[in-house]
Amino acid sequence: MTDPNLAADIDACCRLTGEFLLRSGQTSTEYFDKYLFESDPALLARVADQMVALVPDGTELLGGLELGGIPIATAVSARTGLPALFVRKKAKEYGTGKLAEGPAVEGRRVTLVEDVITTGGAVRDATNALRAAGAVVETVVCAIDRSPADVNPLADVGLEVLAVLTKAELDAARG
Repeated sequence: MTDPNLAADIDACCRLTGEFLLRSGQTSTEYFDKYLFESDPALLARVADQMVALVPDGTELLGGLELGGIPIATAVSARTGLPALFVRKKAKEYGTGKLAEGPAVEGRRVTLVEDVITTGGAVRDATNALRAAGAVVETVVCAIDRSPADVNPLADVGLEVLAVLTKAELDAARG
């Protein structure tokens, strides 16, 4: 069952106007602050509810990517009963030195969870690292896929991208 107002509600919550410096160094009069929906319990719950249906059969662990994928993976974990795994951008340099916090990944099917995918850089890095640790990683589910329509930015690593919402759906929600 889809949530017909989710795109409009996320857009209304997260699209900010003003003057913003972007990662690219350019400035913009508009900014999409994804953390606003992730920190809103009602919106996060709605995203997680929609994401549950995207989790492939056979998934053993939900790998939430630091930082934005972690709250979503936790919410989806609570709904599915699947254990969550918290995947760092790089292994910590102290204590256990782990890249992924939580259950062991070797030989287990991990579905990655991310908030927004544009080029897929962080997902690509996590996929390669988890595969090197022995995990089976074939799918990433995300709240928003901002890559161009009909383009899989993670095809080069053989990863299927499943999204709750696309950039086109968010743009259409604005009217």
